[in-house]
Amino acid sequence: MSDNQLSAFYQRQDILGESYNPAQALRFTEVPTFMRTPMVSNLHGVDIGIIGVPYDGGLTCRTGARYGPREVRNQSSLMRAINVATGCRPFELARVGDLGDVRFRDIFSLDRAIDDIERYFVAIADTQVLPLAVGGDHSVTYPILKAMARRYNTPLGLLHIDAHTDTWPAFAGSKFHHGAPFRLATDEGLIDPDRTVQIGIRGGQNFADGLDYSRDHGMRVITIEEFDDLGWKAVAQEARRLVGDAPTYLTFDVDGLDPVFTPGTGTPEAGGITMREAQRLLREFHSVNLIGGDVVEVSPPLDPSGVTALNAATILFEMLCVLVEAFRRVG
Repeated sequence: MSDNQLSAFYQRQDILGESYNPAQALRFTEVPTFMRTPMVSNLHGVDIGIIGVPYDGGLTCRTGARYGPREVRNQSSLMRAINVATGCRPFELARVGDLGDVRFRDIFSLDRAIDDIERYFVAIADTQVLPLAVGGDHSVTYPILKAMARRYNTPLGLLHIDAHTDTWPAFAGSKFHHGAPFRLATDEGLIDPDRTVQIGIRGGQNFADGLDYSRDHGMRVITIEEFDDLGWKAVAQEARRLVGDAPTYLTFDVDGLDPVFTPGTGTPEAGGITMREAQRLLREFHSVNLIGGDVVEVSPPLDPSGVTALNAATILFEMLCVLVEAFRRVG
C-alpha cells in the first residue's frame, strides 16, 4: 500500500473545500469515531474495520453494555497515533475505519438479534477486511465467530482473556447468553478447543460445568493464580504455542481485568489482571495469525468516571496494533 493511498483514506474535504484530517483535529471536536478514524459507509478501501455491537440482551445480571461502543468511542479520542512501547504506527500501516454499529431488526428477540449480528459480520467476512468489534456483552462473539469461520472454512483458534470460561450451558431457558458463546462455538465446530486458550479465569463460576466443559474438550484454562505464578510473558508464550500458525480470533472481556480498572462491567470479579499486564500480554501476540478480535462487556452506566471505557479503548488500541501486524504479513 502506498503512502498516497493511506493519505487519501485518512483525509477528506471539509465544508469549506479544505483538506481535513480528523486524526489531527482537536480531540473534543467532530463526531466521535473509534480512535478518530474516518466513518465509512462501505468496505471499499478498508483494511481493518472497527465495529460497534450495542447489544446486551445476553446479560445474566447487571445491564448497560449496549452503551459500550458509544462511550468507548468517546474515550478512544485520547488514543495516540504511535504505540510507544512497540513503535507500531497502525494508521501509517493500514487503512483503519469506523464501520458504525450493527443494526438490529428485532433486538428484543435473542435468536433474531444474534442473526442480525451474524448477518453484519458475514458481509465483512465476504471481503478481506479484518474486523475489530466493540461490544456489547460477550454473547456477541458467538455470531462473529460464525461469520469468520465461514471465511476461513476451518475451526478457528481462540485467545480468550476473561474472568469466566463462558462455556456454560443454557441459563434461564436460553442458550444464547454471555456465559455461553464458546460452548456454542465449540459445539458447532467454529473454534478448535485444542487451539483455545482461556486466560485469567477465576472465582464466581455459576456452573462448575463451564470449567469442566472447557477442560474436558481440551481447552487450555489458565486461572488467575497460574497467571500470577507463570507471569504474563510465559503465559503469552504458552498461548502462542497452542494456537500455532493457523487463523486465530482474539477476544477480551474487560472483567478479565481487576475491577479497580474496570468497575463498569456486568460481572466484576476481584483479583484480576492489571492493565499493565494486559497490555504487555497483548503485545506478545504480534506474531499470531490474527483474523479479528473484540473487546466486550463495557457498561458505562455502572461507571460514571469513564475509567472502564478508557481502559477498554486502550485495550482496543493494543489489539489494533497486533492486528495491523497480522494484516501486514498477509497484505
